[in-house]
Amino acid sequence: MKLVRTNSENKDFIALVKQLDAYLAVTDGDDHAFYNQFNKLDSIKYVVIAYENETPIGCGAIKAFNNHTVEVKRMYTSPQSRGKGIASLLLLELEQWAVELSYSKCILETGIRQVEAIGLYQKNGYTLIPNYGQYTGVKDSRCFEKNLG
Repeated sequence: MKLVRTNSENKDFIALVKQLDAYLAVTDGDDHAFYNQFNKLDSIKYVVIAYENETPIGCGAIKAFNNHTVEVKRMYTSPQSRGKGIASLLLLELEQWAVELSYSKCILETGIRQVEAIGLYQKNGYTLIPNYGQYTGVKDSRCFEKNLG
């Protein structure tokens, strides 16, 4: 398996995001349109894709939230590749990239129905915080942070 740094114009990233969106449309149900408005690809510059035998199997991204913080976005691992630690490797690579870009904190939002994602973030040292920004007051959102370095 290899990790590749790229941007949101990468065709493999776009294909993985389509798979992610289809998955979230099922798990988020009626809330999907609300969350989808905050996940546009045009504002994402930093993307990591996981490949196995040249096949894209997972992705994640970061985007600037403020001068010190990046937001983790569009984390996804294909169903056949889950349970192998790929998401943790993607997350670690994104955190390392954030440090290289002089950011000191990662934040993220996930839905309460995304049980596997919540477990992933907690396992990787993220702590629950009050919902931020557009997620303030959204009962189905859970927000997390991790200080880097």
